[in-house]
Amino acid sequence: MIPAHWEPHHRDEDGEILGYLAPAEDGLCVPVTLVGHALAEPGDADDARAALDSVGLSYLADRWLLTLPEREEPVSVQIVEVGPARVRVANVDFGYEEADFGHVWELDVPADDRLRPARS
Repeated sequence: MIPAHWEPHHRDEDGEILGYLAPAEDGLCVPVTLVGHALAEPGDADDARAALDSVGLSYLADRWLLTLPEREEPVSVQIVEVGPARVRVANVDFGYEEADFGHVWELDVPADDRLRPARS
Protein backbone atom coordinates (compact mmCIF):
# COMPACT_ATOMS: atom_id res chain seq x y z
CA MET A 1 0.00 0.00 0.00
CA ILE A 2 1.25 3.46 -0.84
CA PRO A 3 2.46 4.97 2.46
CA ALA A 4 0.09 7.56 3.87
CA HIS A 5 2.91 10.11 4.18
CA TRP A 6 3.53 10.11 0.39
CA GLU A 7 1.81 13.13 -1.15
CA PRO A 8 -0.11 12.38 -4.36
CA HIS A 9 0.63 14.63 -7.32
CA HIS A 10 -2.16 15.22 -9.82
CA ARG A 11 -2.05 16.50 -13.40
CA ASP A 12 -3.48 20.02 -13.57
CA GLU A 13 -5.58 19.45 -16.71
CA ASP A 14 -7.70 16.54 -15.51
CA GLY A 15 -6.72 15.70 -11.94
CA GLU A 16 -5.22 12.32 -12.93
CA ILE A 17 -2.68 11.12 -10.38
CA LEU A 18 0.82 10.97 -11.91
CA GLY A 19 2.79 9.75 -8.91
CA TYR A 20 3.83 10.75 -5.44
CA LEU A 21 6.21 12.98 -3.53
CA ALA A 22 7.99 10.73 -1.04
CA PRO A 23 9.68 12.53 1.87
CA ALA A 24 13.47 12.32 2.02
CA GLU A 25 16.09 13.70 4.38
CA ASP A 26 16.57 17.41 5.05
CA GLY A 27 13.04 18.36 3.99
CA LEU A 28 13.57 17.15 0.43
CA CYS A 29 11.32 14.76 -1.47
CA VAL A 30 11.62 12.16 -4.21
CA PRO A 31 9.24 11.97 -7.17
CA VAL A 32 8.01 8.36 -7.42
CA THR A 33 5.83 6.55 -9.93
CA LEU A 34 2.50 4.95 -9.12
CA VAL A 35 4.40 1.70 -8.41
CA GLY A 36 6.85 3.45 -6.07
CA HIS A 37 9.92 3.69 -8.33
CA ALA A 38 11.99 6.87 -7.93
CA LEU A 39 12.11 9.08 -11.02
CA ALA A 40 14.83 11.44 -9.79
CA GLU A 41 17.15 12.16 -6.91
CA PRO A 42 15.77 13.96 -3.83
CA GLY A 43 15.05 17.63 -4.42
CA ASP A 44 12.64 20.32 -3.41
CA ALA A 45 8.92 19.76 -3.88
CA ASP A 46 8.70 21.98 -6.98
CA ASP A 47 11.45 19.99 -8.72
CA ALA A 48 9.75 16.71 -7.79
CA ARG A 49 6.42 17.93 -9.16
CA ALA A 50 8.13 19.11 -12.36
CA ALA A 51 9.73 15.66 -12.80
CA LEU A 52 6.34 13.97 -12.47
CA ASP A 53 4.72 16.47 -14.84
CA SER A 54 7.43 15.99 -17.48
CA VAL A 55 7.11 12.19 -17.46
CA GLY A 56 3.34 12.05 -17.01
CA LEU A 57 2.07 8.48 -17.21
CA SER A 58 4.33 7.50 -20.12
CA TYR A 59 6.26 5.10 -17.89
CA LEU A 60 3.18 2.87 -17.70
CA ALA A 61 3.67 1.95 -21.38
CA ASP A 62 7.36 1.10 -20.95
CA ARG A 63 8.84 -2.33 -20.44
CA TRP A 64 9.81 -3.17 -16.90
CA LEU A 65 11.97 -5.91 -15.39
CA LEU A 66 10.50 -8.21 -12.75
CA THR A 67 12.84 -10.11 -10.46
CA LEU A 68 11.49 -13.52 -9.48
CA PRO A 69 12.94 -15.56 -6.60
CA GLU A 70 13.34 -18.70 -8.72
CA ARG A 71 15.11 -17.00 -11.64
CA GLU A 72 18.52 -15.37 -11.89
CA GLU A 73 17.65 -13.13 -14.86
CA PRO A 74 14.72 -10.70 -14.56
CA VAL A 75 11.62 -11.19 -16.70
CA SER A 76 10.51 -8.50 -19.13
CA VAL A 77 6.99 -7.31 -18.26
CA GLN A 78 4.52 -4.54 -18.96
CA ILE A 79 2.24 -2.89 -16.44
CA VAL A 80 -1.40 -3.74 -17.12
CA GLU A 81 -3.05 -2.24 -14.05
CA VAL A 82 -1.93 -0.18 -11.08
CA GLY A 83 -3.64 1.01 -7.92
CA PRO A 84 -2.53 2.25 -4.51
CA ALA A 85 -2.27 -1.30 -3.12
CA ARG A 86 -1.39 -3.55 -6.09
CA VAL A 87 0.20 -3.53 -9.52
CA ARG A 88 -0.45 -6.18 -12.14
CA VAL A 89 2.26 -6.91 -14.70
CA ALA A 90 2.14 -9.20 -17.74
CA ASN A 91 4.94 -11.38 -19.11
CA VAL A 92 6.25 -10.02 -22.43
CA ASP A 93 9.47 -12.05 -22.31
CA PHE A 94 9.55 -14.65 -25.09
CA GLY A 95 12.63 -16.20 -23.44
CA TYR A 96 10.86 -16.98 -20.17
CA GLU A 97 9.30 -20.39 -20.73
CA GLU A 98 8.17 -21.03 -17.14
CA ALA A 99 5.14 -18.77 -17.67
CA ASP A 100 3.01 -18.20 -20.76
CA PHE A 101 3.39 -14.98 -22.70
CA GLY A 102 0.84 -12.64 -21.12
CA HIS A 103 0.91 -14.41 -17.73
CA VAL A 104 0.02 -11.85 -15.04
CA TRP A 105 1.74 -11.39 -11.69
CA GLU A 106 0.26 -9.24 -8.94
CA LEU A 107 2.65 -7.33 -6.68
CA ASP A 108 2.22 -5.13 -3.66
CA VAL A 109 2.78 -1.41 -4.13
CA PRO A 110 5.33 -0.01 -3.64
CA ALA A 111 7.01 -2.79 -5.61
CA ASP A 112 10.49 -1.94 -4.29
CA ASP A 113 13.41 -3.52 -6.15
CA ARG A 114 11.39 -6.41 -7.60
CA LEU A 115 10.08 -4.16 -10.37
CA ARG A 116 12.29 -1.68 -12.17
CA PRO A 117 12.29 0.06 -15.55
CA ALA A 118 14.00 -1.88 -18.34
CA ARG A 119 15.79 1.28 -19.40
CA SER A 120 17.77 3.48 -17.07
